[in-house]
Amino acid sequence: MLVKPRRSFNPKRQLARPPQSAEERQHLAELAAKARYGGNPEHKSNPGDFGLDPPSQPRQGKTLCDGAGIFTRAIAEGLVREGIRRGLVSQAGRGEWPKNVWAVTAGGVPVEAMLENRETGTYHGYPMPDHDPLSAQVLERWTSR
Repeated sequence: MLVKPRRSFNPKRQLARPPQSAEERQHLAELAAKARYGGNPEHKSNPGDFGLDPPSQPRQGKTLCDGAGIFTRAIAEGLVREGIRRGLVSQAGRGEWPKNVWAVTAGGVPVEAMLENRETGTYHGYPMPDHDPLSAQVLERWTSR
């Protein structure tokens, strides 16, 4: 069965403006240092070292981290942290944490992470589909630094 790509994306997903002051950059650096990556088995076909239960359970229609070259927790967590540090975060937040964080892999694939635990600052993420209009904005912001 062929799964049709999502036709629309949540219009509330918007990048916050880039950090404007040393204080804002410091706050983002502090958040980045505390951020964690939890993972989601629906976005994995290779379980890597994520320690998920079940280890992998790719769901039809979901983008897979494997296609973006993300096979270790260290890589995934590094992307979340670097996205926060660079200010590629959503306008929306949950407590002190941004609801979404964006980054770009070493291979040039834009990825999105969603907050899954606001108490611990833990995220799970996935590659952004090519047809997501926000992916172009993420690439532009990432490469403009």
